Amino acid sequence: MAAMAPTKNDDQPLHILFFPFLLPGHLIPMADMATVFAARGVRCTVLTTPVQGFNIRSVVDRANDSSATGTPMSISVVPFPDVGLPPAAQSGRDLATSGDYHDRFLQPAELLREPFRRFLSDHHADIDAVVSDSLFHWSAHAAAEHGLPRIAFLATSMFARACTDTLLRCNVFESCSDDPCAVVSLPGLPHRVEQRRSQMMDPAKRPHDCAMFQLVHAADRSSYGELFNSFRELEPGYAEHYRATQLRRRAWLVGPVALASGSVEDVASRGAVAGALSPDAAGCLRWLDAKTASSVVYVSFGTMTNFSPEQMRELARGLDLSGKNFVWDIAKGSTAASSDPSTPEANRGYIIQGWAPQVLILNHPAIGGFVTHCGWNSTLEAVSAGVPMVTWPRYADQFYNEKLVVEVLGVGVGVGAEDYASCLETHRVIAGEAIAESIRRVMGEEGDGMAMRKKAKELGLMARGALEKGGSSYDDVEQLMEELIARRSSVGCTADGQR
Repeated sequence: MAAMAPTKNDDQPLHILFFPFLLPGHLIPMADMATVFAARGVRCTVLTTPVQGFNIRSVVDRANDSSATGTPMSISVVPFPDVGLPPAAQSGRDLATSGDYHDRFLQPAELLREPFRRFLSDHHADIDAVVSDSLFHWSAHAAAEHGLPRIAFLATSMFARACTDTLLRCNVFESCSDDPCAVVSLPGLPHRVEQRRSQMMDPAKRPHDCAMFQLVHAADRSSYGELFNSFRELEPGYAEHYRATQLRRRAWLVGPVALASGSVEDVASRGAVAGALSPDAAGCLRWLDAKTASSVVYVSFGTMTNFSPEQMRELARGLDLSGKNFVWDIAKGSTAASSDPSTPEANRGYIIQGWAPQVLILNHPAIGGFVTHCGWNSTLEAVSAGVPMVTWPRYADQFYNEKLVVEVLGVGVGVGAEDYASCLETHRVIAGEAIAESIRRVMGEEGDGMAMRKKAKELGLMARGALEKGGSSYDDVEQLMEELIARRSSVGCTADGQR
């Protein structure tokens, strides 16, 4: 039997517990999301492990320094389960190079179930709601045991989530051939969405992944609602689709949350291990200062993308053939970092190895395009900076995000990636000519390039407006707060009536 939720006075501030997944792409936006609610007077606690707590300490301190309502944010820690991983490896940044590490990282993530349950058992009387990462599907049941509403955090776009939901609910592969080039249609969406079979998570080839997604989606459907780091203007029609048309779920779009975490300079080192930017960072920004407006393409594939030496050579060749200046961020520890990019005319390029100040780079006037894997955080950062994209998805939600960027929003050009495969699997090599052509199209001075830049700038203005008073994300935060306060009052009345 579920524990009775506590009775609280309505004049007490809401208290929301945030429980992020351990990877940077999940941890950082959830910490930023907590600052959005903290700025509106909500008391926010981030529950995580010691290393991850250290990595987001600057976000919490900055929120508290700017708060006019006391100390709205805090960090509580539970031990990282001992499975033989060194402390420095607990942020998951070596996943791209080690299958063994990948397996050992997922094991402790699952083992956080019991520490989470114990924390709720000790503190549930002081909590109004739990925002937990969707990947912690078991947190829905744990919250329900204590009478707490669980709100799932989606570290992806609403568009991608709607596509994945359709994939899981409908047997979309039944009517198409086994040919990897076969076109698969996703029915019932606001836009026509078609992809090659090779670009999708195929249940026949990835039964374990699909089973995990089924668990995640079932837990999210049983939860109070879902939070997205997005804004309505970015995903036309999908808020209505999610809430009313087909899925009928509570959902709130409250982003881009990074814009609420201070100035561009403030967020430059968010999530860096020990706050340490690459030693190349300062030199990169000075190098960009000497370049003309919109003349440089920024190349980065996040912390978990790994390229073969052959693909590295083709990427370097593509940058050379494009004729554009470039900044190339190569993830530290990847096999790419240990290979020679062999890029001619080095005066046209600047290479960063390690944690780059991506937000600062994207917002620099010299940047005119972004070659990206379409991870959702990178996509949102480009949108917020008003920068068009060259899209190169690899796995997870990235092919859906590419579809949103290229076909729905019209602010990107794809390089022609066709194979859904993890960072540890082989990908088809994209030729340098295709890479160069995509870069030239995005950064062109007329035609498609001009139209994409114009639309990208418009979206950047919308992104900032969404978080301002009266903006769509501002209103969604307000709506959720009002619902939780009303729920507290109704639960309190029920508890009084049963005494």
